[in-house]
Amino acid sequence: MTPGARRVLEAAGRLFYERGIHAVGVDLIAAEAGVTKKTLYDRFGAKEQIVVEYLADRDERWRAFLAPYLERARTPRSRILAVFDASRDWAERSLPRGCSMINAHAEISDPAHPAYAVITGQKVWMLALFTDLARSHAPRRATSLGRTLMLLHEGGLVAYGMGVFPGAIDHARQGAELLLRDAPHPPTT
Repeated sequence: MTPGARRVLEAAGRLFYERGIHAVGVDLIAAEAGVTKKTLYDRFGAKEQIVVEYLADRDERWRAFLAPYLERARTPRSRILAVFDASRDWAERSLPRGCSMINAHAEISDPAHPAYAVITGQKVWMLALFTDLARSHAPRRATSLGRTLMLLHEGGLVAYGMGVFPGAIDHARQGAELLLRDAPHPPTT
């Protein structure tokens, strides 16, 4: 990616997250990035492609941020709870307005929009992650447990982003701890 394209993506990402995708036009993105509209269109083609790349970049950065948390956790239970810990830390560092995918979905709910697959794909990935982690903790209940863990996680993110109450992600983690305590798990060897 060229330096100009990187600046476009960084400016667009900041603006989309702070103001909303529909509220930000290409003129503002180009001005904030210090490029011409022609440069923007030459690299991205249309605003929709910038949105796609912004969301794909956020997803990629989230996955990279999460990986060391999962690597450090040694038990199935601690790996599940590590997702909540990572989300809390990620939110405190880069999500004052909540989850960028949830925010984007509030504006883009049309499955035909090119960014829709990125938005829903990230949440499908999170469900698969929780289900896989649950399989190690409670193999017979992996699907149900994975879904419930995801709902706790996503609810914590939404409550955090809306400022409903302080410590929303930690509260969701506590709910996960209770759920895991009640879920049968294989004996350790």
